Amino acid sequence: MKIQLKNTLKPCLTLSAVIVLIALVMSFTGHGMDLGIDFTGGTIMTYDMGAEFSVDDISAVLEANGVTNSQIAKTGDDATQAQIRIADNESTDDLRDALETELSKTYPDMAYVDISRVGAVAGRDLINNAVRSVVFASILMLIYIAVRFDFYSGLAAVLGLLHDVAIMLSFVVILHSFIRVETTFIAALLTIVGYSINNTIIIFDRIRENQKKPGVRQLPRDEIVAKSVGECLPRTLNTTITTLLTVVTLYVLGVDSIKQFALPLIIGILAGTYSANLLNGYVWAALMNLRGKRKQAAKA
Repeated sequence: MKIQLKNTLKPCLTLSAVIVLIALVMSFTGHGMDLGIDFTGGTIMTYDMGAEFSVDDISAVLEANGVTNSQIAKTGDDATQAQIRIADNESTDDLRDALETELSKTYPDMAYVDISRVGAVAGRDLINNAVRSVVFASILMLIYIAVRFDFYSGLAAVLGLLHDVAIMLSFVVILHSFIRVETTFIAALLTIVGYSINNTIIIFDRIRENQKKPGVRQLPRDEIVAKSVGECLPRTLNTTITTLLTVVTLYVLGVDSIKQFALPLIIGILAGTYSANLLNGYVWAALMNLRGKRKQAAKA
């Protein structure tokens, strides 16, 4: 099935710009990302529960004491130790008393192990490494696509990649009530960098094929792009829907830490599909047309 589309560059760029602008306004007015303990610093309390335990029991005590931003993990050889991470603004002394009083009723053999404070250095290092990874990957992709196709295809693909990252970050701000930025978010971000480029490569490959076909290569570039996107669209939709089914299932059925990974991943997959089909090819066409006009002006 072949679907004929039209040039969607201007309306889609406008929509993306509005989304990013909303996120910027929210950030500047104090409604930015909900940063987790890994990025803001906090306190780690460790208890040996003396037996297998339920994370929900600990969460209930924390919430009863007004602690909403926390991370609980099972550690130890037998997974009987509870590692509780809370933000810096929580009163640890009162919280320790409440935890030990309430939890000892269910787990009489529980014992205090350790308490320590962690800074936000690890989170900053993680962000810096993620930024370096995205920049390094973008440069390598630009070189690869420029060699395989042409420089402007590589430039359009990298711009599309940066667009996807910007849209993903913007929705994290807009949906800050549902998404907490933790280490899993960085993993989702890097996953999208690899995923979103795939559809773009396939569409650019179809554009290259269509440029060689008689009766097609004479068409304006934006029409060649529209024809190529239409030919790839069924395959793209099938791949995207299949992937989303899995990730949405993870979000619906997963625990909170899985949801913090799955929701940004859903946003990134949709953003990557959106840019690959409605933006990147038309950016390439616009860049090629601009190059053609410059050559004509130089000759004149």
